Amino acid sequence: MLLPASSGALFLLLAGLGGLSLGEVGDFSPCLQSFYKGVPPIGVGSEGYQPICQRYRNQYHFASLYQRQRRVPLYSAYVFTNGDGKRPKSNWMYEPQLAFAGASPEMKRFPRKKPVDQNVVESQAVLQDYTNSSYTRGHLNPSQHHQNQEDRKATFTLTNVVPQRKGSNSGPWAQLETEMKARLGAYCLGPAYLITGAMPYVTERWMNQRVAVPEYMWSAYCCPVHNASLPASLASFFPTRAAVGRNDRQSGGEIVPVDPEAKGSSLGYDVRRMSLDALEDILWQRLAIPIHLFTNQCLGGRVSP
Repeated sequence: MLLPASSGALFLLLAGLGGLSLGEVGDFSPCLQSFYKGVPPIGVGSEGYQPICQRYRNQYHFASLYQRQRRVPLYSAYVFTNGDGKRPKSNWMYEPQLAFAGASPEMKRFPRKKPVDQNVVESQAVLQDYTNSSYTRGHLNPSQHHQNQEDRKATFTLTNVVPQRKGSNSGPWAQLETEMKARLGAYCLGPAYLITGAMPYVTERWMNQRVAVPEYMWSAYCCPVHNASLPASLASFFPTRAAVGRNDRQSGGEIVPVDPEAKGSSLGYDVRRMSLDALEDILWQRLAIPIHLFTNQCLGGRVSP
C-alpha cells in the first residue's frame, strides 16, 4: 500500500500559486513549446513552486518547476531530439532571477574565484551543497537526450538537478535514459515530449541541511506520432510510457520492488517500467494531487507508415 503524503507536503502541493516573480522565472508562457500541445502538467502548483523557462544564450531550451524551500525542481519538461556526441564540459550554472527578480533571464555560470552571492545561496542549491556529500548531481533533463550542443549545455544548471545516489545515476537510471533515447530515436516521428521529476520522502531528508533528497525519480514521455513498423513487443510503449526509479536502497518495495538478483553498485536502485496511468496513480497517492502530465493523456497520436 502506498504511503500518504505528509501534512507539510500536502500544504505545499495543494496551496494555490502565488507570490511569483515576473520574467522567465514565475511564468511558463515563454517556453510552452516544452510541453505537449503547450499545456503544462495539470494538478501541480503551489506557493513556493517557481516555473522556470530555462534560457541559455538567448534561447529557451526547456522548462522546470522549482521548489525554493526544498531547493530542488519537482520536474523538468523538454522536447527530445535524437543525437550523438560527447557530453559537454560541466560548466554548472544557476538561475539569477530566483535570487533577484530584476536580474537577467539568462542562466549564469557559478563564479570560480569569488564567493557566491548570499541571495543566490538562499534561493537555490549551489555547488558547495554537493561538495563532500554522498550524492551526485542527477539531471532531470539529461544532456544525452538532445542533439544540439546548446541544448546539451543548457541542462547543466542546478535548477535541473536533484541529489541522486551514484548507484542510481550511473546504474539503472542511466540505463533507462539510454533505453528511452534508443526507443524514441528509432520509432518516434516528430517531437517527443518528456517530463522527468523527483518524488520526495514522506518525512523529508536533506543534503547539507539545505537541499531536499528525493526517495524516487520518475519519468514519462509522450510520442504523438510513431512508426507503423513498431514491433508488437513495443506496442505498449507508445504513445506513452513511464518509469519510477529508486534513489534509496533501504526504501520499501511497495512502489518499486527490489530485484534480488541484482548485483554490485546497482543493487537496490531498481527502475520499474509502467504505464502513464500507473505513474500518475503513484504520484496522486504519494503527493495527494490528481496530476495529469500530458493533456488528454497524449491521446490523439497517430501511426505513420
